[in-house]
Amino acid sequence: MSMSGNCYKLRLLLEQLGRDYRWIEVDSARGETRTPAFLARNPNGRVPLIELEDGRVLVESNAILCWLAEGTGFVPADAWQRAQALSWMFFEQYSHEPYIAVARFIRGWTPADSPRRAELPRLRERGHQALAVMERHLQSADWFAGAAYGIADIALFAYTHCAGDGGFDLSAYPRIGGWLERVRATPGFVPMPPVDDEATARLALTD
Repeated sequence: MSMSGNCYKLRLLLEQLGRDYRWIEVDSARGETRTPAFLARNPNGRVPLIELEDGRVLVESNAILCWLAEGTGFVPADAWQRAQALSWMFFEQYSHEPYIAVARFIRGWTPADSPRRAELPRLRERGHQALAVMERHLQSADWFAGAAYGIADIALFAYTHCAGDGGFDLSAYPRIGGWLERVRATPGFVPMPPVDDEATARLALTD
C-alpha cells in the first residue's frame, strides 16, 4: 500500500540498494488484506510482505528491512551498533508508529464523523513523547545507529516525515527537521507517493 509508511520503508531501501522488485499494490483500507489469498500469505492480514521467487514469505516491515539490508552498508558492521539499530527499530514499532501512524490513519482514512477521532488527543500526547526521545538523541548524533545512515533511520523516517498528517507540528523539533533533510539528501532517495484525493480532503479537515 503506497500510502503506508511501513510499505514505504521497503520501497526506499530497495531503491537505494538498486534492487529489482515487483510492487503489488494492496489497499488494506478497502479490505484487500482480508481476502483468502492474502491471508494465506500473511494470516495477520497486514502489509507489507515480501514474497521470494521460491515462494518464501517474510512479513513485518522492520524484519524485511533487516533481511534486505543484510551484508550492506545500511546495517552497522559493529555488533553493538547493530543492536542499537535494532533498539531504535523496536522503539519505532512500539513507541512511535502506534501513535504517529495511527493518528495519521484516523485523520486520513476514517470518516470525518468517526468516533475514532476521539483518540487523537491521547495519540498525539504519546506521539510527542516519542518525538522528544528522538530529538534528544539527535542532540549528539546525526543518525540513529552509528556514524552513518542506515535501516534505523529508514524505519523512523517513514512515519516521522509525514507526522504532520496526524496533526503533529514538527517545527518544535529542529534536530528532527535537520535529520529529515539529511535523509532526503541520501543517494537514491525516493519520496513517499502522495496520498489519494480522498485522503487529502480528509487530512485538510480540522479535528
